Amino acid sequence: MAEEKNMDPDAWVDRYGDYLYRYAFLRLGDHAAAEDVVQETFLAGLSSRSKYSGRSSEKTWLTGILKHKIGDQIRKRIREPIPTDLPALEEQLFNEKGRWKIKLPRWPANPRTLLKRKEFRDILAFCLSLLPPRSAAVFSLREMDGLETEEICNNLSISPTNCMVILHRVRLRLRNCLELRWFAPNAKGKS
Repeated sequence: MAEEKNMDPDAWVDRYGDYLYRYAFLRLGDHAAAEDVVQETFLAGLSSRSKYSGRSSEKTWLTGILKHKIGDQIRKRIREPIPTDLPALEEQLFNEKGRWKIKLPRWPANPRTLLKRKEFRDILAFCLSLLPPRSAAVFSLREMDGLETEEICNNLSISPTNCMVILHRVRLRLRNCLELRWFAPNAKGKS
């Protein structure tokens, strides 16, 4: 309990609010939903602060709570049908041999460096917001949170095959959106 005395819930909003909001918004793509899960995180942290062991920083502990709240939000949102327009996108991007029809942009050696740039994060969040909630959830859980396929399938009640198909299609859509909005010669955030 000595660790609890080091906690300062009154300062959480100032210290961690922006970080937690950006974390949630990048995964949910919705301002209101991001604000809601951050508020729920602070409330859950406040009510369970006696369980804080002090083995991690307050920020890490609150982020863990936030991840659970995001998962709850995602499970609420995924009750929509999977879009059927994706095969048309594949036809636009690939030729009959499965090769790209368009000239591919040069991605940086380490794409994670792009995530350090606010402009890129904003465009990525916008592109994620264009996806159906279930698709965005699968991508976020896999690529941003690093969950394994089995864990994603358990969280979202989908089959491994469905998960892989969703990931494939999401990657195509995100790549297309990022190429248009980030890598295109006239894109605002040109890297």
